Amino acid sequence: MKKLVVLSGAGMSQESGLKTFRDMGGIWEQYDVTEVATPEAWAHDPELVLRFYNERRKQLFEVEPNDGHLGIADLENWFDVHVVTQNVDNLHERAGSKKVLHLHGELIKARSTLDKYLVYELDHWELKLGDLCEKGSQLRPHIVWFGEAVPEIPNAIGIVQQADILVVIGTSLAVYPAASLVNYVRRGTPVFVIAPARPEVYQENVTYIEKKAEIGVEILKEKLEKLK
Repeated sequence: MKKLVVLSGAGMSQESGLKTFRDMGGIWEQYDVTEVATPEAWAHDPELVLRFYNERRKQLFEVEPNDGHLGIADLENWFDVHVVTQNVDNLHERAGSKKVLHLHGELIKARSTLDKYLVYELDHWELKLGDLCEKGSQLRPHIVWFGEAVPEIPNAIGIVQQADILVVIGTSLAVYPAASLVNYVRRGTPVFVIAPARPEVYQENVTYIEKKAEIGVEILKEKLEKLK
């Protein structure tokens, strides 16, 4: 079975009605990204940071995977599908995708501020000051903040290097180091790019599908019939 690797970004989740970081609006319009999504912000005002991620988490519990997510999961009938996503939501998993690597962390998880290996899954949207890990330290969002290392990048590179087919969907390829992953695909590997606004991918054998994810994945499935 051929290995199909999907690199997904914020555009995919937007189609489910999930707002991106910069679309949160409301009270968040008055804050710069450095005030809610950096280690310095956490040190300065952890309550504000928790409120921001609580709002994002609450919204996640209210939305559903879209046809793009469902279509990617359906490809597991034909291929060994691995999803590498920049998104912190769990919509790929809820759609049925079994192999999902989150580059930037996961919104429905919290981790210890004392021990980064102590990670807990949340079944509710609210994380508060005073919520502690088993070692007695405050829990923080299990998110890679601006200025922090992206620990899953080496694993993501390894997955992309093994791809027989690469699909890029819902991302402008503007955020690094995630955007660099397309450079690790083997020469000659078929690359499909699904996005309404076409990002340039400097690889050979690229097919652009200039549609939203929900429509683009259906077109992709038709094209992949020849590569099964």
